[in-house]
Amino acid sequence: MLLTLTVIVLSLVTHVFGTDNDASSKARSTSVGYFISVWQNRLYLYSAAAIIFGIWFSLKMALKQRSISDQVRPWLSKAVKKNSNNVEKGTVIHISGVKIFFGSQTGTAKGFAKELADEVKALGLPAEVINLKDYDPDDRLADECTNKFVCVFLLATYTDGQPTENAKWFYKWLEEASTDFRYGKTYLKGLRYSVFGLGNSVYVSHYNTVCKNVDKWLWMLSSVRVLARGEGDCNVVNSRHGSIKADFLVWKAKFLGRLQALSKGEKKSCLGNCTCKTKRKKKNQQPPKEEQAPPGAPTLEEKLLDSSSDESAGQEKRPGTVIDVEDLGDIMNSFKKVKSKEEGDGEPWMVKLKQVRKGEEEERREMITPALREALTKQGYKLIGTHSGVKLCRWTKSMLRGRGGCYKHTFYGIESHRCMETTPSLACANKCVFCWRHHTNPVGMEWRWKMDPPEKILLEAMENHQNMIRQFKGVPGVRPDRYEEGLSVKHCALSLVGEPIMYPEINAFLCLLHTHHISSFLVTNAQFPEEIRNLVPVTQLYVSVDASTKESLKKIDRPLFTDFWPRFLDSLKALGDKRQRTVYRLTLVKAWNVVELEAYSELIALGQPDFIEVKGVTYCGESSASSLTMANVPWHEEVVHFVQQLADMLPQYEIACEHEHSNCLLIAHKKFKVKGEWWTWIDYDGFQELVQAYEKSGGRQVFSAQDYMSKTPHWALFGAWDQGFDPADTRFQRRNKTKDISGC
Repeated sequence: MLLTLTVIVLSLVTHVFGTDNDASSKARSTSVGYFISVWQNRLYLYSAAAIIFGIWFSLKMALKQRSISDQVRPWLSKAVKKNSNNVEKGTVIHISGVKIFFGSQTGTAKGFAKELADEVKALGLPAEVINLKDYDPDDRLADECTNKFVCVFLLATYTDGQPTENAKWFYKWLEEASTDFRYGKTYLKGLRYSVFGLGNSVYVSHYNTVCKNVDKWLWMLSSVRVLARGEGDCNVVNSRHGSIKADFLVWKAKFLGRLQALSKGEKKSCLGNCTCKTKRKKKNQQPPKEEQAPPGAPTLEEKLLDSSSDESAGQEKRPGTVIDVEDLGDIMNSFKKVKSKEEGDGEPWMVKLKQVRKGEEEERREMITPALREALTKQGYKLIGTHSGVKLCRWTKSMLRGRGGCYKHTFYGIESHRCMETTPSLACANKCVFCWRHHTNPVGMEWRWKMDPPEKILLEAMENHQNMIRQFKGVPGVRPDRYEEGLSVKHCALSLVGEPIMYPEINAFLCLLHTHHISSFLVTNAQFPEEIRNLVPVTQLYVSVDASTKESLKKIDRPLFTDFWPRFLDSLKALGDKRQRTVYRLTLVKAWNVVELEAYSELIALGQPDFIEVKGVTYCGESSASSLTMANVPWHEEVVHFVQQLADMLPQYEIACEHEHSNCLLIAHKKFKVKGEWWTWIDYDGFQELVQAYEKSGGRQVFSAQDYMSKTPHWALFGAWDQGFDPADTRFQRRNKTKDISGC
């Protein structure tokens, strides 16, 4: 286009200046000819320009491509090298890591989670401990289906079969998702998981309910178990391995073994019913005769009963099958096989199963397991036989040194340095929040253990007590006269731990105490009314009244019996029928049971006790077994105020004694106030004479509490300057010392 315009311009110039001279005209004609020649050969020029442009463009693109190659080559070489290494090694990631979720109320499940995480990390796998309170399953749980993580759930079952506080939302969400059609039955397909529960078998109706439900709901959403559900039992009596810690260790070993197998890509083991291998037996081949089992070998029924938990422990099943109790089809098929085999012997298989269970019941277990023995021994218990124990009370030590006695010395004249604190039964039917034994003792609703004779228990209890007293010989501050007296037991406080009244031979044990001229102070938790009615006379019978309403009693005592409230009321009625000294024992827990005055007065009217001991709760230190803190311990002034209000509502009672050091006061029936003076102390020699006469007469010569009462000294009375401290002793102020919480 530019060349055309140039030719046109030249033509115009020639036409305009055509009258110039010949020389100039000749020059112009030459120029015009040149341009005309270029115009005529313009196609060649265009082609040359196109060729030049093409060469330039090709060179430019080549240089650019080379620059890109220089940048990509290092990364590409690394990728190729890494890929070649993977091909050479043949590594395939089957497990990315383990996520451990815990639902814990007392910290046990959390501790197990940390322990398991450390073990997993030791295997070279990443592990993460997650509090279910901080985990949103609606947003994150579905992601676990594709990230190749194995999810472990350590879940405790709390009151009434409910989840712990930190697991409530997860539990509720999973329950709703398992039945919500909007999620679908395959919502968690691909999620690999295992569950371990923490429960207590004494609560039969909801034992490990939370872990069972979570296991079921995950399976309903097509998750895959990598290991059968494990169940830990806090009840050391029924625990399969002796304690919940031992149960967890056994399950943990199985899980780690299974985890190692999964990380190597191993599939589930063949159970003999797969079709991948050639059958070894032909249809026409007769099966071999059964070999006779060696002595002591488990029977077929026993193997069958254990198959749902042990043999399936290491098996991973697809979503369409169930490993645990839900796998009813496999279990019933196994039962049918057993039945068909037993029919040939002429003995029904169910009869043999009953015989197996009967044999297991006949062989009673010892109450004190090795784990329990170790725990109680560390706490200073001297264990006796298979279910009893004795321990030296701190007030015994105090009075040996002349530093004062316990509140029983102030209220009833006990010589604290001659008092033996023991129990014939370490088991209890409650799990009180203020239990100073931190629930290390076993629990139960009936006696189902081996039983030691009462003679053995008393003899060994006295020997152990005397041996502990002998350890104070020569100790600075111990008074020689009291040391000698302390070697001779005069009183027995059956309040060490547990429920003494559960011991089937409790009456024989009490009679032995009285035969040795030892007074008896028996404490019961008001859950065994018939046993209270059947008791022989005791020096003083206590009933713990820890709350005045059904709701607060359940919250504080946490009883095992479902009918705990009728049992409680019936026990108070049974106490009212006793002729000897009876005591209500109230433990005040601030913010728990200090505002129920009217209800307390109604309970007192029901049982008509001789005395009412009101004591502030003792803080036992930080423990996973209790949520109490120092804020729940009332001041002595608060206890006094409560007692004064309660006494004003009881026209037949008055405040009699006070022991400020124990934060305890005594309300006594007015029948023990003779001519304006209190007679709350006990004539121990008089009681021994009366009880011996009762036993010799076969129970015909009865006696009452007023027959062996004694006058109370002035220093023990409420309002005295001493506030219950015996002036014969010397006050000792302990500074910067750990408080000893033992004692009755």
